[in-house]
Amino acid sequence: MAESRFVYVTYIRTTPEKLWQALLEPEFTRQYWAECWHDCAWKPGSPWKLMIPDGRVGDSGEVLEIDPPRKLVLSWQNEFKEELKPEGHSRLTYQLDPEGESVKLTVIHEMDQPKSKLIDAVSQGWPHILSSLKTLLETGESLVETRRWPEGL
Repeated sequence: MAESRFVYVTYIRTTPEKLWQALLEPEFTRQYWAECWHDCAWKPGSPWKLMIPDGRVGDSGEVLEIDPPRKLVLSWQNEFKEELKPEGHSRLTYQLDPEGESVKLTVIHEMDQPKSKLIDAVSQGWPHILSSLKTLLETGESLVETRRWPEGL
């Protein structure tokens, strides 16, 4: 079991297919994730990058497991905050489970390191990003605060 872990569960009024698309496809992620997008072939073993709007790599890793539209597991290392890089790779899991007219989305971000600074940082960011994703899928618009990359980062 991981020493540091962040778990977030939300229910989104959508289909697993639409949620899967919103989680992975650049035209969606740019809308709710501060203009960031994924660069990945989405196959097991593929390198994965989360790209920042100015062209920097924000986070990187590898596709460890992919089962569309049910589960995605990535290794994840922060690349743009020097204080987080020494911790190495964490593990991100998206689990999608149909629940009537909704999809239960479970996000688990974990690391085998006690008191991880990375897990502390993502536990501050994930709730806002995932709330914006939910709002986008249910209303057609993301949360205003998550539409642009923060200045100075």
